[in-house]
Amino acid sequence: MLSMLLAATCGAMATASDDAKAPAKLTMELLFEMESVAGPKVSPDGKQVVFTRTWNDRVNDKPQSELWLVERDGARLRQLCEGSAPEWSPDGERIAFLQEGKPKGTQLHVLWLATREVTQVTHVDEAPSSVKWSPDGRRLAFQMVVPEKSDALKIELPKRPEGAKWADDATIITRLNYRRDQSGYRPAGFQHLFVVDAAGGTPRQVTSGDFDHGPGEWTPDGTKLVFAGLREPDADWQIFESEIYSVDVESGAVNDLTNRKGAEANPKLSPDGKWIACLARPDHEVGHHSYDVGELLLLPAGGGAARSLTADLDRDVVDVLWARDSSGLWITVDAEGSRSLWFVDLAGARHRHTDGPQRLTISDVSAQRELFGVLTDAHRPADVVRVHFPLPTATTTSTITAVNHDVLERLKLAPVEELRWKSADGLDVQGWLVKPPDFETLTKEGKKLPLVLQIHGGPHAMYGVDWSFERQWFAAQGYVVFYSNPRGSTGYGQEFGNAIQNAYPGKDYDDLMAGVDAASARGFVDEKRLFVYGGSGGGVLTAWTVGHTDRFAAAVSMFPVIDWISFVGTTDGPYWYHNFKKLPWEDVSEHWDRSPLKFVGNVKTPTLLITGELDLRTPMAQTEEYYQALKFRKVDTAMIRIPDEYHGAAGRHVSNTMRRMLYVEAWFRKHMEGAAKAEGAAATPTSGS
Repeated sequence: MLSMLLAATCGAMATASDDAKAPAKLTMELLFEMESVAGPKVSPDGKQVVFTRTWNDRVNDKPQSELWLVERDGARLRQLCEGSAPEWSPDGERIAFLQEGKPKGTQLHVLWLATREVTQVTHVDEAPSSVKWSPDGRRLAFQMVVPEKSDALKIELPKRPEGAKWADDATIITRLNYRRDQSGYRPAGFQHLFVVDAAGGTPRQVTSGDFDHGPGEWTPDGTKLVFAGLREPDADWQIFESEIYSVDVESGAVNDLTNRKGAEANPKLSPDGKWIACLARPDHEVGHHSYDVGELLLLPAGGGAARSLTADLDRDVVDVLWARDSSGLWITVDAEGSRSLWFVDLAGARHRHTDGPQRLTISDVSAQRELFGVLTDAHRPADVVRVHFPLPTATTTSTITAVNHDVLERLKLAPVEELRWKSADGLDVQGWLVKPPDFETLTKEGKKLPLVLQIHGGPHAMYGVDWSFERQWFAAQGYVVFYSNPRGSTGYGQEFGNAIQNAYPGKDYDDLMAGVDAASARGFVDEKRLFVYGGSGGGVLTAWTVGHTDRFAAAVSMFPVIDWISFVGTTDGPYWYHNFKKLPWEDVSEHWDRSPLKFVGNVKTPTLLITGELDLRTPMAQTEEYYQALKFRKVDTAMIRIPDEYHGAAGRHVSNTMRRMLYVEAWFRKHMEGAAKAEGAAATPTSGS
C-alpha cells in the first residue's frame, strides 16, 4: 500500500511540474543534483583555496567526494582529483588528502600541485584520519586504530579436517564502548597517533598504551604533538572527562598539560608556540547536568592553570582558529538558530563580526587576515566564503563558490519567517514557519493549509536558519512546515539547555504544543490537518506527543527511543545511563515514567515508524516494541525498515534519503485524504433523512 502511495505522490509531483503556468518548485528529483562543500583551506601565500566538493552519484546511489581548487576571489574554479579532507604543505607545493587506495579502504595521499602527480603515502590496514603536516613539511601526522592484544578468553578447538569450511571465529567483546553508530562494531583496539615521511614509507606509532588519543597538533618546532584524551585505566567509565597532553615525536614521552575535572577537547597551539586554546565542558557531577555550554579555555603551552575566555558568554563556542599573529582567536558561536563570527583576545575581550540569520563555519585563516569557511542560510545551501576586513571596523563576507546556483536559480523557494511565543509556564521559545512557495495564491480566498510540525533530535541540538532541502520540499508539496527549538535545545544558554535534565520528555512537549497554537493563530493553518514527525530525539517526542494528544491527523516517529529501560543497555555507549537521577536497577520508575511506551494505551493517532536496519544509536528493537504495541491495540500503523542505513535512516544512499521523505509525506497525504473523505461523508445527508 505504501509503495502505491509513494508512486502516487511522485505522479502528483510530475503532473505539477508539467503545468507550465505553475512556478517552478523544488522536486525530489533535484536531490540528486544537489552538491555540498566542506573544509576549505587557504594556501600559505593566501591566494588559493582547496576544499572538498561532494556530489550524488545516481548510478551507484551514494555521495562522491572530490578536491576542488579556487582563487581567493572565486576565479578559476577547477577540479583536482577524487578525495577529501585536504591539507596544504607549509611550502604550498603539495596537498595531503584522504582517498581510497591499496591494499584497501581509505589511505593517505599527497598531490603535487604543479604537476598534479599523486603519491599514495600509506598502505595500512586501518583508515588514517586527521592528517597534519609537520612545520618543516617533511612528515605527516595522523590518527589510526591499533588492534589491542587480548587474551580475555582462549579456547582450543579440535583439529580442523583438511579443506573443511567451519564457521567464522566468535567475536569476544571486553570493552565498555564496543560499538559506534555509523561505523558498526568498533575494532578491538585504540586510536593512536602516527607519523610518516611525506614522500611515503612505513608509518611509525608515536603514542602507546591502551588508551584512545585524539587528533594531534604539531608544536611550532616540530618536536611534539598535542592532543586530547584520557590516559587512565578506567577511561571508558569516565565519560565526561578528558585532558590535554603532549607527546614527544621521537621518544614517545607523554606530558600531562591539564589536570582539571571536566572535558577538554580540540587543542589549538598558537603560532608563536606560547599558548594552547581548547574547548571545554565545566566540571559538574554526573547526573546534575545533561548539557553544559562549551567554553573556550586558554593555557600555557607547557601546561599549567587554564582560564576561560568565554565564561560569561553563556553560548556554545563551535569553531576555533588562532590569529596568525597569536593576538587572539577567531571563534564561531551558536545563538538562537544562527552561528556568527567573533574575535576574542588573550584577555578575554570579544568583538562580534557577523550577525543575522545565517550559519557560518570557519576552517582556516590566512596571513593576510582573511578567514575561509562555509556559509548557509534558509534559502542558500552551503558555499565557500571569504571573510575579510576592508576597514578596521568593517567585515565583508564574499561567496567564492556557487555549487548549487544552477539547480536553484530558476526555482521559487519557500519563504521562511521567524515565530516566537510563550510556553505554558511563560518560557520564551523560538521557531520558524516555512510557507509554500505559492502561499499567497493558495490562501487568497481564505483557504487554510495543512501544517507539519518537525521536531529536532539530540535532544541538545539547535534548529536554525540553515538550508534544508527537506523543509523546502515539504513546503513545495503545499504544507506549512513549523520547526522550533523547545527547552533543552542549544543556542539559548545553560539554563535553557539543561531545563530537561531528569525530565525528558516533559515540558519540551508543552513548548511544542504552544508553538503549534501560535502558528495556528496566524489564521492560515487547517486545525484538522495537523501532522507531526521527527527523528531520534524528535522521534521520542513524536511518540510522546501521540500518547498525550489526539490533535494530529497522523504522525511519523523515526528511529525513536520508546522504552528508556531497554534502551540504555542497548545503545552504542553508556552515556544514557545518566539521563535520570538513578540507574535503572536502583529505581526504574524515572525511566518508565518518561518512556513513550508507558502511554501507548492512549494512542489513537495513525503512527508510522521508520528506522535504519543498521541503527546502533536507537536500535531497531525500540521501533519494533512500539510497532507491536500499536498493532496489538489496532492503531493504524506501519513499520518501514530502511536497508543499509545507520541512525538517521539515510545518508549512505541518496535513494534512501528520498525514500524516508517520500514515505513520511505519503503517510500524511493518506490520512489527510482519508480525513477529508470522512468529513465529506459525515456532511452528506443519507437517503430518507
